Amino acid sequence: MNPLSVAISPCPNDTFIFGAWVLGLSPAPAGRDSRFFWHDVQELNQGALSGAWDVVKVSAAAALRLQDRYAILPCGGAFGLEHGPKLVTREGFRGEPRRIAVPGLDTTAMRVLNAALHGNFTPVPMIFHAIVDAVQAGEVDAGLLIHETALVYDRYGLALHTDLGQWWRKETGGLPLPLGCIVAKRELGDSVHAALADGIRASILHARSDRPSVMPFIAAMARELDEATLEQHIAAYVNDFSLDMGPDGQAALNLLQTFRDLS
Repeated sequence: MNPLSVAISPCPNDTFIFGAWVLGLSPAPAGRDSRFFWHDVQELNQGALSGAWDVVKVSAAAALRLQDRYAILPCGGAFGLEHGPKLVTREGFRGEPRRIAVPGLDTTAMRVLNAALHGNFTPVPMIFHAIVDAVQAGEVDAGLLIHETALVYDRYGLALHTDLGQWWRKETGGLPLPLGCIVAKRELGDSVHAALADGIRASILHARSDRPSVMPFIAAMARELDEATLEQHIAAYVNDFSLDMGPDGQAALNLLQTFRDLS
C-alpha cells in the first residue's frame, strides 16, 4: 500500500497539531505510512487544486472550493478565537492603504480582508515571509500578516491598521474565524477519513500532554524563534475547534463561503 502524502505548512499551529504524528510519537492513522511535505499556505492551496497530495492543510477559503475532490476533516484546522490576520502599515502612514501585500489571493485572510475593506484596494500577492520587508521598504502601502509574524508586527516597526480577527468577531457575533482546514481526498473513503481524524486528534492530545517532546521540532520549523512567540501562536490557533470544529465551526465556514472570492 502506498504511503499517504501529507502536506502542511511549517507554522507552529500545524507543527504542533501534526508533530507527534510526524515524529512517530502517536499511532499512524489507518496504520499507513506517511510522507510529509512542507509548503507555504499559498503553495498548499495551489497544490491541492491540482490534487498533488492525499491530505493537505489549506486555507479555509480554499477548502470550500475543493469539496468536489477533497473532504473537509472535522479536526486539525486553525480557528481563531481572539486573534486573526493583521493588516499593518509603516509607522506614520496616513490615509487608507491601496496597494496591499497579501499572502495569496485564495487565502482566508485575503477573503476576509476583501470583505472588511469592501474591495477598495489592489492586492499584491507574495510569499508570506516577504511581506514585512515589502511594507518596510515602501513597496506597498500595507501588508496582510499571517502565521506567527502577525503576533509580533511591532518588532518590525509596523503599525496595526486592522485586526481581522476582531473585525470578524464583531461582524459574526462571536463565531470563530476559520483560517485553515485539513482536507483529504474523497477517493480515500469514509473509513480512512475517520482514521485520519482519529490520528490527528491523537497527535494533538499527545502534544498537549507532552509538549517537550514536540517543541524542538516546532521551533526548528518556525519563522519566529523565541519560545514565547511560539507558545503565543499555538495558544491563538490550536484550541478545541482543532479537535472538533463542531456546529459553530461549520457555521463559520458556511458564513465564509458567502464572502466574495477575488482569486
